[in-house]
Amino acid sequence: MTETEIPEDHPRYASLVTRHRIEAGVERGITSKQGLIAQGRGEAFDYLLGERTLPSADAAARAAAATLLLADRPVISVNGNVAALAPSETVALAEAVDADLEVNLFNHTDERVRRIADHLRDHGAEEVKGLAGDGEIPGLDHARGVVDADGIEAADVVVVPLEDGDRAAALDAMGKTEIVIDLNPGSRSPRTADVPILDNLLRAVPNVTDHARDLADATPAELERVVDEFDAAEALDAAEAAIREGSFADGDDA
Repeated sequence: MTETEIPEDHPRYASLVTRHRIEAGVERGITSKQGLIAQGRGEAFDYLLGERTLPSADAAARAAAATLLLADRPVISVNGNVAALAPSETVALAEAVDADLEVNLFNHTDERVRRIADHLRDHGAEEVKGLAGDGEIPGLDHARGVVDADGIEAADVVVVPLEDGDRAAALDAMGKTEIVIDLNPGSRSPRTADVPILDNLLRAVPNVTDHARDLADATPAELERVVDEFDAAEALDAAEAAIREGSFADGDDA
């Protein structure tokens, strides 16, 4: 069954589409096999959250948009799962906030980077970084520490969706402002982030884009007020509370 063959009235339509995109990403050489496991873990947390965008996550998305619009050199980091799940949406966000796109992979091969870069271009990106590898994130011994000098290394704000906790910590140590999209409020990545968005990537990225377009004409002072009013700890607590207090009474079969 292809994505277009999944009936839209299926109660698990969104979940089935997501799974298909990850599977197709593996087949194209974009997503690693480990990405299948990561997707399953994220889907479990989304189920516990009720597969909805919490008000706190929406506030985080708005703060993320304001943060990106205030940035001098924003960069959106893209791994295999992000490329497979939301290529068009990620490109649209980059355009809305004038950010660079950079491929960065834990299971790195030059071929995978090229495939992901081409995939993003097929979905509208004009330029994709990540092939130069002439910069570094200090303190990381694996491939995710290799970045472009004029990309993530030089960025002041980095969007790191579906992130490894150690790289999130290393970017924080570099003084980067981090926006993390993650479904697990207990993960190191959102707990390190300046703006943690506890939401499904497929909802969060378009939501940030919508907020960025809404705030496009805001003054710097207005944008700074949006950022200042956001409380990262409250966002983490709200997501944890939603998970702990949720009910399976109205759940659908997976």
